[in-house]
Amino acid sequence: HLFFPSCPQFSPLNKQSTMAKTKEEREQSRLEAKARAEKRKAAKDAAKQQKELHGDNDAATAADAKMNINDLRKNLPISKEHNSSLAMVTLPIDALSRVMRYLPAREWGAVSLTCTGLNLTLGGCRVSHISSRLMRREDEEGKQSTCGSMCLVGGLQLCVDRKEAQDILDRSFVGGGETNRLVSKKMKLSRKKNPNGDADADEYPAYARFVEEATLGYSAMQCSRDALFPTHVQGRFASCSPEHTLLRIGGGGNTASGPGGSGVASWGVGKRGQLGFGKREDEPEPRLLLSKIGWGVRIVQVAAGGGLVRVAHSLLLTSTGRVLSFGTAQYGALGHGYDAGKQLSDCLRPRYIDALKNEKCICVAAGELHSGVVTMDGDVYTFGEGFCGQLGLGDRRPQLLPKQVTLGGLEDECVNNMSMGCRHTLVTTDDGDVYSWGLGRFGVLGRSYTDFTYNNDVGMAVPEGEEGHVAGVAARPPPMQAAAMDNIINAANDDGTNDIMAALDALNLTLDDPSDQCYPKVIDSLQGVRCVGVSAGHRHSMVLDEFGGLYTFGSGASGALGHGDLQGQEYPIKVQEFDNMRVRIHQFSAGVDMSLAVDTQGTVYAWGKASEGRLGLGMGRLQTALPREVDVGDAKFKAVDVECGYVHSLIVGLDGSVYQCGGVGVDGKDDGQQDLDIEENQRGLPRLLSGFNIWHRIAEPKEKVVKEQWKKYGKYELKGRSKMLQEGVRSIG
Repeated sequence: HLFFPSCPQFSPLNKQSTMAKTKEEREQSRLEAKARAEKRKAAKDAAKQQKELHGDNDAATAADAKMNINDLRKNLPISKEHNSSLAMVTLPIDALSRVMRYLPAREWGAVSLTCTGLNLTLGGCRVSHISSRLMRREDEEGKQSTCGSMCLVGGLQLCVDRKEAQDILDRSFVGGGETNRLVSKKMKLSRKKNPNGDADADEYPAYARFVEEATLGYSAMQCSRDALFPTHVQGRFASCSPEHTLLRIGGGGNTASGPGGSGVASWGVGKRGQLGFGKREDEPEPRLLLSKIGWGVRIVQVAAGGGLVRVAHSLLLTSTGRVLSFGTAQYGALGHGYDAGKQLSDCLRPRYIDALKNEKCICVAAGELHSGVVTMDGDVYTFGEGFCGQLGLGDRRPQLLPKQVTLGGLEDECVNNMSMGCRHTLVTTDDGDVYSWGLGRFGVLGRSYTDFTYNNDVGMAVPEGEEGHVAGVAARPPPMQAAAMDNIINAANDDGTNDIMAALDALNLTLDDPSDQCYPKVIDSLQGVRCVGVSAGHRHSMVLDEFGGLYTFGSGASGALGHGDLQGQEYPIKVQEFDNMRVRIHQFSAGVDMSLAVDTQGTVYAWGKASEGRLGLGMGRLQTALPREVDVGDAKFKAVDVECGYVHSLIVGLDGSVYQCGGVGVDGKDDGQQDLDIEENQRGLPRLLSGFNIWHRIAEPKEKVVKEQWKKYGKYELKGRSKMLQEGVRSIG
């Protein structure tokens, strides 16, 4: 009682009452247990009396159960004979095809799993189903195409008839070469019995899901049936930064993850942990991420961020609407905030952003040192570096945790797409409007803007002397001493936000800025044009309208805008070359002074800086100011997606294969194609990533666990200093 004066229950005076209360509770428990036992006994006696009354015996009961099972089996579609009684099978094949083509790939797979025998009888329906995703309703003259009313895609023309659709379906199983794809036992047995039959029936739902994502933007996200991808999202299958690449590939076949590019492979420079393997090492070839990514966690979008300053990070979007990030944490680009030691430590393996756990995201984007997400409700959250206003939060401060963008009227808009460049951000809304914010230099915002200010009086115009650049407006701070500048640089290198603020205060500077570069503002010159996609490059931007027209603006260096010259543009200008060729664009990407696009027929076009084979136009061409067709060396190849980096780019084929143009130098090597086995006449052309196909299901790779060897020093066992340092870095990541 002396030691617990505030707790009367510990007082010796209350000991007797406490024990008495405990005995009462025990007696009550015994009475309740006795009542339950009597109730069970009564139920057992009643069942025994019922059995004696009807004269039942165990044999009769077992016979009835067996009969019920046989009746149930008669209604199960376990063979063609049993399927003949199903209403679905009694339909004529043309009527059945029309019904099945409206089923999404996920529901098609459910029907195949439910009706075992029906799966093998839907060969003709598969061709009709896939052709409805590849052919458009009307041709250029307004005439109806040969596929009739079954077409679900109004703009694509990736095949012209069912024969070509059958050829595309056959090529999809062998695209990318030998990938060690998984084949079910049932299909192996069917292949042995009938070598000429349809032995890949079980794999079709996986390919159909891949095609639907590429053409319709349908990703079957688990967070909501209404939460679909925007049709022209960046990073759908691949994403490139100047230093590394992310590619959706592989994955398992269980219901939690599903096929169709569920996993992720990464390669390139890995000094900041942006590859996600738990170490700071480069990878010359694609390597699959582990930690159940693709086998339990299905990835539906990737975003590779970084710039020319040797920093990079990565974002992954799961089918449940969660976001993972890894790589450099400088300025809060990963969205994890401070760690326990109030440090911004790099993350070497994928880690969920806890601040977004209550939000269902449908789109992610990554810039040089800033990141952003779009939620199912159309809200935008940004985080990371904001010194150029690229976060859209009304100031130029870094943001360590995701924060919603509400300025400029964006809070009342429903955003469906986002893309981030080096220092600027673009988004599109459901109404077809485009908003831009961030550093407006070179004209990347596509609109007029006010200057940045320091102390509200020091903003000045800086004309650009380099050919092809727009006379931009940049803010120049007042003269400062070398020691003061060193303090800011050191604070930035140490990721010390508070130190940066203190250094700026000492110089009488502030990160509050009224410039409209710091908050979203609609691009007025695109009013009346309904836009469906955006792509923000290093210093130029691209916008796609609903009719396949492509608009570019920003720096015209190396002809990156595609207008036939090197001049920059402050406002969106339509690429007339595509109109002259009567070409409509489906997917596109803006990189560092280069651009790629795919038209509705699967042809790839490239323009801009072309040295070192980065555009796949060969080694002899340094740049091109007009779109040029890219030949991958396969006459039947059709593309569905492209992605640009700095010295390399990727092309994703309709069959799931992937081609790489150029290459990032790893382990100290020079940039460009480093494969010495390539013939001289093939250098600078697209190179097939052999052994990889986006939609093929593959076995889950197992992470090798290396047993650590301990060194003995006297009677203690200690690890070497280098080993301890390496483990310390891993634990932080």
